[in-house]
Amino acid sequence: MMINNVNVERVNALNNVQNTKRTSNAAKSTFGEDSVSISKEAIAKADEFYMNQVAAETPDVRADRIAEVKAKLQDPNYLNNAVIASAADKIMESFGL
Repeated sequence: MMINNVNVERVNALNNVQNTKRTSNAAKSTFGEDSVSISKEAIAKADEFYMNQVAAETPDVRADRIAEVKAKLQDPNYLNNAVIASAADKIMESFGL
């Protein structure tokens, strides 16, 4: 497809008008800073969503490990000072203390 007789003067005049409008509009638009405020309810909903997502991604409880621990706890020789101290240390470590 060929386009003949393109009037370059008309195209240039049109570009000049468009450029003038752009610069005049840009000079007029002076806005302050943008800000965003999030309600406490939205923050609570976001936290709830995050916790539900973490719960959904967490693997199910391992019944075999629970049965193993229950069997160890029923043995009176298992609970000694070393085991209790080790468990206490791991609990404190998980709390970051």
